[in-house]
Amino acid sequence: MRISVIGCGYLGAVHAACMAKLGHEVVGIDVDQRKVAALSAAQAPFYEPGLEDLLEEVQSTGRLSFTTDMSTAAGSNVHFICVGTPQKKGENGADLSYVDAALNGLLPYLSPGDVVVGKSTVPVGTASRLAHAVVDQEPTAHLVWNPEFLREGHAVSDTLKPDRFVYGVSGGSEEHAAVAVLDEVYALPLSTGTPRLVTDHPTAELVKTAANSFLATKISFINAMAELCEASGADVTRLADAIGMDDRIGRKFLNAGIGFGGGCLPKDIRAFMARAGELGADQALTFLREVDAINMRRRTRVVELTRELCGGSLLGQRITVLGAAFKPESDDVRDSPALSIAAQLQLQGAVVTVTDPEALPNAARRFPELHYEPSTELAVQKADALLLLTEWNQYLALDPYDLAGSVANPRILDGRNVLEPFKWRAAGWIYRGMGRP
Repeated sequence: MRISVIGCGYLGAVHAACMAKLGHEVVGIDVDQRKVAALSAAQAPFYEPGLEDLLEEVQSTGRLSFTTDMSTAAGSNVHFICVGTPQKKGENGADLSYVDAALNGLLPYLSPGDVVVGKSTVPVGTASRLAHAVVDQEPTAHLVWNPEFLREGHAVSDTLKPDRFVYGVSGGSEEHAAVAVLDEVYALPLSTGTPRLVTDHPTAELVKTAANSFLATKISFINAMAELCEASGADVTRLADAIGMDDRIGRKFLNAGIGFGGGCLPKDIRAFMARAGELGADQALTFLREVDAINMRRRTRVVELTRELCGGSLLGQRITVLGAAFKPESDDVRDSPALSIAAQLQLQGAVVTVTDPEALPNAARRFPELHYEPSTELAVQKADALLLLTEWNQYLALDPYDLAGSVANPRILDGRNVLEPFKWRAAGWIYRGMGRP
């Protein structure tokens, strides 16, 4: 099939490459000339494991190209809209201007029977509005909402081998003409057993935001338990192990730490609350306010624990922050708890050095006032305390015995509860975890 992908940021670039890998002829369209040039040279504008190799592979087949010219969408059977929906400035709601611009730019190039597929995370009700615009332009065209469920660091495999497909079509019928078209697009993963669910537009729109809100709630729940464990002397890690054995609860996402960040969970739960308010159902999601509050409180708690670790004062203390990205295997620093904590520590008088294997260029653009050092070995020199805030494998592999000779004071705060406390204490370190005695 011939496919256009409109918007070649994180979602769109991965989707375009993966659709070409599945055998389709794909054109990626974006307004950013530099991004298009980089992708055309098989260079990803962001860090995502495996993406550049995939870009090089599929471009060598001639099935994938990138352009700024929207008219190249003409002739495609399927058009994926993969633009961002950031949080509005000064508001909780989602900014849909990029989605609207993408669709409006595409409309003149629609042909009879075309299928427009929305993958962006949008407030419920958006698809119905856009569907009217599509039908007004081309009465035989269809709009489907097909939410994405990508994990940064695993986006390529999550696209090629997803855990489910959701198609939101007008009326929610399996017999809708667009269902067969999307089944053809995803024929390979469907043939290997990936489940597929057909719903109406509103349900499909709610799937992504509801899933993200549930994950955020689970993370904030265990972080609230960490606060209680610190007050009572209990161990939140063992608590999570115990309650996670209940198959109604499960152990995944029950890891206490510094809270969630990134470009999805924080803004999605806020947009979810905002949209519920617009629909008159705001009371249904009031619990998400506390989920958000718990999450933001974790950052302040890390600053407090660091002050305790440093003997009661941060003034002049040399703090090395291990990790700037909001999660490992990513260079994404949007709403990164690690960077927020580093900035708060510096404001309170600490001398902060931040290191990260991939995210420092993005971090420097967001927080230029912080000091960055790409070498872990140099970053830890003469430090009064280390803060492990992003659980990159290379930080998990650090040897506390070797490291003790580099720092001024062997003190470490394990913000992700991923280190072995006994090992570090045996090497002479003062170890502090999150919600651990």
